[in-house]
Amino acid sequence: MSLTRSKTSVALCAATAAGALLTSLLALSPANAAPGNLALNRPVTVSSTETSTYGGAKAVDGSGTTRWASVEGVDNQWIQVDLGAGTSVGRVVLNWEAAYAKAYRVELSDDGSSWRQVYATSTGDGGTDDLTVSGTGRYLRVFGTARGTAYGYSLFELEAYGSGGTPTPTPTPTPTPTPGGVNVPFGSHAFPYAAGTITVSGSQAVNDAKVVDYYKKWKAAFVTSKCGNGWSAIASTDADHPYVAEGQGYGLTILATMAGADPDARTSFDRVLKYVLDHPSVNNPALHAAEQDVNCKSVDGSDSATDGDLEIAYALLLADRQWGSTGSYNYKSLAVKRINAIKASEVVAGTKLTNFGDWSDGNYNTMSRTSDWVPGHFKAFRKATGDAAWDGILTAHQNAVAHLQSAYSPGTGLLPDFVVNTNTSDLKPAPGKVLESTLDGAYSWNACRDPWRLGVDALTTGDAKSLAAVRKMNTWVKSATGGDPNRIAQGYKLNGSVAEAGSSVAFIAPFAVAAATDASSQAWLDAIWNKLNATPLDPSGYYGASIQLQVMIAITGNHWLP
Repeated sequence: MSLTRSKTSVALCAATAAGALLTSLLALSPANAAPGNLALNRPVTVSSTETSTYGGAKAVDGSGTTRWASVEGVDNQWIQVDLGAGTSVGRVVLNWEAAYAKAYRVELSDDGSSWRQVYATSTGDGGTDDLTVSGTGRYLRVFGTARGTAYGYSLFELEAYGSGGTPTPTPTPTPTPTPGGVNVPFGSHAFPYAAGTITVSGSQAVNDAKVVDYYKKWKAAFVTSKCGNGWSAIASTDADHPYVAEGQGYGLTILATMAGADPDARTSFDRVLKYVLDHPSVNNPALHAAEQDVNCKSVDGSDSATDGDLEIAYALLLADRQWGSTGSYNYKSLAVKRINAIKASEVVAGTKLTNFGDWSDGNYNTMSRTSDWVPGHFKAFRKATGDAAWDGILTAHQNAVAHLQSAYSPGTGLLPDFVVNTNTSDLKPAPGKVLESTLDGAYSWNACRDPWRLGVDALTTGDAKSLAAVRKMNTWVKSATGGDPNRIAQGYKLNGSVAEAGSSVAFIAPFAVAAATDASSQAWLDAIWNKLNATPLDPSGYYGASIQLQVMIAITGNHWLP
């Protein structure tokens, strides 16, 4: 990512050829210099660092991809910048990583010892905080007193500006929403990925155009209005019913993400959302009835499916970030209501793992589906609601991934479609058919999404647990196929032997996201990208096409967080 720096830096570089001008510029105090980021590359001290990789200087280096991180699990941590001289500060911009501060204060000091508070909050929600302050001091400190997550505090960038001028800030990891309009237009690449990850090679504009082209074909094939009543719905052409909850969730996420490339994205989103809201579950009306027939009537008990609800809730958060919540629907309010319903009806209180839906009880509450283990969604739910329960839910699922990989797939990292015994310390792959097929304990048509689901969290947050899990999968599949995506089968046993012959983009595409988490896998990532672009969209296969499109969005650097 290219960075647009302040005019101050340009002026100083130009003055190198004219010694007198350089001397006069350097004689200026920061308070009198041309407008710019006063904290850029200034000396930093911090209370702690998680590792040497996340030192304090990374928060003032002008990059939106590097960051400072404090030790995990400890409050009362701080980062302090020496501005060089007594300086008037009128604006502070904090670009938080996923580990944000719920409560913190901003302070100024003349001597680095006695501090004056210029801002404080106890309701921080992460993202980008663009703060108007007023004060003078040589030292600027951000002091976190309550973490927003179970981790520590982490800043991509800390910026400070004087009272005058109109500075050009560095790109931010998440955009600051503006009421109305499109806040994260497709192709803006506004959310830098974690250090050590990659995207596909070649021209960014050309790659983005390929995603847009595939999106147009996807939308034409699957976004239908056959039901009337002001509805649109995602036609689930290869599912067991014409319309399924998972399809509506995928559609909403895709439409919110592609806004900017599609001027009708919000209209389509609202029509699909109306369909979802008009088909509630009979058990918990804040959730979606999982299946509808050709006449758009809910069937098979009219109860929910966890995978669909997770995606719908996440898509509503994307919509709130993309368009705000002042139109026909209050997306944020609807999202929070659905997130709370998911916790109440689709997360088992004792295990903190997801179940299959709000109908699940008894023995079914000792089972779970690994493709519903979406750490990025859980983190977004925590941020949106402020509910610390989601920290425990995230940890439980991450621990389950690590246990399964260690005990049942140490050589491949593959996860099974379904697990059983979740109420014990030794949850294990399904021994046979427990819900869908005899391959329920294999890496099959559900678990094929796991490299994508874990991978996007690794790409966007750099979560060490997600990175470790998905890189195991990548190392194995790259070796097992000899770097040839045509050799990816459509099903594996956890030891890596083929469980089902054949080929499908539903299995090929997710491994591209796994490849993108490893900087040494550029050739492998590009090979999968080329394979995807050579595979025509199949209008009879909504599942594979929807996965492929979301993978293409991710590996071209277009995935962003609500």
